[in-house]
Amino acid sequence: MLLSSVKKYLNLALPYADIDPESWEKLQYPHKTMEATLPMRHDDGTLKTYRAYRCQYDDTLGPTKGGIRYHPSVDREHAETLAFLMTFKCAVAKVPFGGAKGGVAVDPSKLSHRELERLSKAYIATFCDFIGPDTDVPAPDMGTDEIVMGWMYSEYKRIKRGNPKDIITGKPVPLGGIKGRTTATGYGGYYVLNYILNRLQSNKQASIAIQGLGNVGYHFASKCQQEGLKIVAVSDVAGGVYNPEGIDPNNIKGEKITNEELLELPVEILVPAAIENVITESNADKIKAKIVLELANSPTSHEADLILENKNVFVVPDILANSGGVIVSYFEWLQNRQAQEWQEDEVNLQLRNKIRQATQKVFERCIEHGISMRAAAYSLALKRIGEANECLGNKGYFQK
Repeated sequence: MLLSSVKKYLNLALPYADIDPESWEKLQYPHKTMEATLPMRHDDGTLKTYRAYRCQYDDTLGPTKGGIRYHPSVDREHAETLAFLMTFKCAVAKVPFGGAKGGVAVDPSKLSHRELERLSKAYIATFCDFIGPDTDVPAPDMGTDEIVMGWMYSEYKRIKRGNPKDIITGKPVPLGGIKGRTTATGYGGYYVLNYILNRLQSNKQASIAIQGLGNVGYHFASKCQQEGLKIVAVSDVAGGVYNPEGIDPNNIKGEKITNEELLELPVEILVPAAIENVITESNADKIKAKIVLELANSPTSHEADLILENKNVFVVPDILANSGGVIVSYFEWLQNRQAQEWQEDEVNLQLRNKIRQATQKVFERCIEHGISMRAAAYSLALKRIGEANECLGNKGYFQK
């Protein structure tokens, strides 16, 4: 996943964004990327070092926001690419944040519980001077969870000698976390799909295949089943299961298939909900689904996206489809700042309303300009960032 590849989407959206050239120039490069080495003593007494990163891509719309990822593939470009995507995701969802992302190049499954805690506290100690509730607000991502966020919050409190609960989102509920955060991305994906099906007047019993039954995929599948939609295939890293009669995500039975076979099944809706770059130039022409809902980040390459568009496949882009997580992270940040406690029903209701509003704006832009949903989403985000940037600038002074 390369930043240069993801940026190609901007070129498709630019003619419909009406963005000032100076705002466009600012978005070409990250505002700030920090790298560090984290030395950590392992339980057996050995010392190992880990590369750590934090990218704050753009803060035009507010403090930057984005997760902390623990994965061997994390590097500078990885962090910058994901921070770029977060910038546009926040703008599409209309939450008052810019985009950030960070992480450590590590396989967390190979660390003990105590080692994971030491590494997490070392990360926040290294970057604590560059984050804050009005500067940069981290959250969980791949390889991290609410437990890790609790450790980081604890270390930040110790260093800064305060109790700023709005410094990190995705925390455990007793530490100021919000109810409904675990299900947010999956439920948000369902609300987006439901709106799209209504506007396209598609069959509500359409068959759905989900690649990736982790936290996001599972809660999306559960919500779909609860609302009467038909899941016919699911998979995880070990492979998948196909059952044209329907699958219960809590009791999976059917024919064993590979992840590659799942992508090419004759279903109406395909949901990549795992890793990046699974739909590529080599398999895009084999996709039979009429709708692709991107719950993973960047599951479709730029070249594959063009192939799907030519086949009239309706692709709902990641920066819209999986924005439920950052929306509810915003609710947690707001809850902490207001010293309130939101109930789960209220969280889900506000999530549904906000993500449906975003979906409506993108869909109507798609129809108005005759462009793809991806181009519509990026052009809407560009327009919002550009308008805010013009209000911040001093361009008029130099034109006098």
